[in-house]
Amino acid sequence: MRIAVGSGNPVKRDATARVFDAATVEVCVVDSGVSEQPFGHEETRRGAVTRARRALAVEDDGRYDLAVGIEGGVAAVEGGAATVEDGGETFGADTDPLAPDVEVVGDGLALVMWAAVTDGERLSCGGGPTLPLPDHVAARLRAGEELGPVMDDVLGADDVAKKQGAAGAFTNGRLTRTDALEAAVAAAAGPFLSDQY
Repeated sequence: MRIAVGSGNPVKRDATARVFDAATVEVCVVDSGVSEQPFGHEETRRGAVTRARRALAVEDDGRYDLAVGIEGGVAAVEGGAATVEDGGETFGADTDPLAPDVEVVGDGLALVMWAAVTDGERLSCGGGPTLPLPDHVAARLRAGEELGPVMDDVLGADDVAKKQGAAGAFTNGRLTRTDALEAAVAAAAGPFLSDQY
């Protein structure tokens, strides 16, 4: 089986290869069709879907059996200090019904990741872990910066996104970016791996 990953990032290729360990996994650099720093689940998921579809379309000769698109982004989550409207109720750090007696960490902005897998006839999406962003990182993203360069600056390193990623930094290495993206790819790949679909 040959699989195209719609990105030149080696971490995304490695995450896909972990899920499809018996396949030949190749990078296929395509544009995500979304902003450099996707905001919200919808934009992040759309980036993953676009990457998968474009990677599969690169070769018209049926070279790839499947294509995988992976996109990381940030999204507001209920329970942080950021206000989220939900059915007329307002949730925030002072009013979180799940934790009214403790300080909620983060301002409500979280790192999210989505993956999409397609064979051209079917498409499936799956999400990876959601990690709360530290306030100092979230503030810079809200000001218009991108997570990758922010993490390079915060950690004093180059190409963090191609190594441990923000996930690795935020979990002290317990969950690397490859691990997190692997979870998203595995979730999206279910219909292509299991006979339950």
